Amino acid sequence: MKRIAILGATGSIGRSALAVVDAHHDRLKVVALGAGENAALLAEQVRKYRPSVVAVATEAARTELIARLAHEPHEPHEPFEPPALFVGDPGRRAVATHPDADIVLCATSGTSSLDAALAAIDAGKTLALANKEVLVMAGALMVDAAARRGVAILPVDSEHNAIHQCLHGRAASEVRRLILTASGGPFRTFDAAALARVTPADALRHPTWKMGKKITVDSATLMNKGLEVIEARWLFGVNGSEIDVVVHPQSIVHSMVAFRDGSVIAQLSVTDMKLPIQYAFSYPDRWEGALAPIDVVRMGTLEFAPPDLTRFRCLQLAYDALAHGGAWPIVLNAANEVAVGAFLEGRVRFLDIPVLIERALAASEGRTSGPHSLADVHAADTWARAHARETLRTLPSS
Repeated sequence: MKRIAILGATGSIGRSALAVVDAHHDRLKVVALGAGENAALLAEQVRKYRPSVVAVATEAARTELIARLAHEPHEPHEPFEPPALFVGDPGRRAVATHPDADIVLCATSGTSSLDAALAAIDAGKTLALANKEVLVMAGALMVDAAARRGVAILPVDSEHNAIHQCLHGRAASEVRRLILTASGGPFRTFDAAALARVTPADALRHPTWKMGKKITVDSATLMNKGLEVIEARWLFGVNGSEIDVVVHPQSIVHSMVAFRDGSVIAQLSVTDMKLPIQYAFSYPDRWEGALAPIDVVRMGTLEFAPPDLTRFRCLQLAYDALAHGGAWPIVLNAANEVAVGAFLEGRVRFLDIPVLIERALAASEGRTSGPHSLADVHAADTWARAHARETLRTLPSS
């Protein structure tokens, strides 16, 4: 029996993870759940999975959760023992370091779970990582900590999970290139004039995946793929120059690895996050899956094309940040989060997102250091967010 702690339990990845638990209830047990402010859904999950530790983002969510757990009906033959409840950063760490947990799934988006992810590693937990930002911000710190503790970081992102499967334990010295596939997002065929007119509602219509708002906008700008390039550098120990991105609209080939002998190995599957989540939970074994396999006869034509780094500037900025090193990936990530939030609020245009990021990168030269420690990471992140918010005032609203 593997015991699971989930950060981001009420989000799309968290819900898919619990579906995997349901499919393998004889092999998986939930011991801790962390969520944001969706107390209604979290109360249902707590009733069903009976974790001993639960965390929420705010005191208001904690109050609501306590009320719901006290008044919602439960089976009389199954006495309900309320879990220990925590709030905010201490709560995330409590979930991540639960003494009974074998695997911690980090299924939140953004930077809020960096401390918790490092705490899970320090506590000797296997980290199933579905959060790009923590490796973008603190890849060296994360990888070094995992090496010291002798624990694995297993990727849950479909692309990195695919590469993990393709590598199957092969040494980095045998790899010629990693090839990350991208759907291209909803604006793959748009010219610059059309991109200038897109709205948040347009950007949230992803052609193949159902995801949260922030990651969906990142997919539309191709920043999502840029963050994945940086993430892949740390997960697999290769240089940025050895990581390619190809646009693959069908989203059937999730990524590929080109080896030095000329072989290219690809991983294909349906577009459902339950498969990479189950892989991370079952690794190194493979369990029976609930998803039907790809029918290679009926899947049709597969297309591949290079990304347009002029129209989708965010991907080039990510490559630049990785090549520059230092605090640039932190600044890139922080400025992007501020820019995407402003776009979703209608405060800036779609094409302003890379403008804010590029200005933050240029201004950060000589003003940020490291990162040599977690404090350096947080300092660079704080500076970049403040700079991006100030830059917002100079841009016309959408």
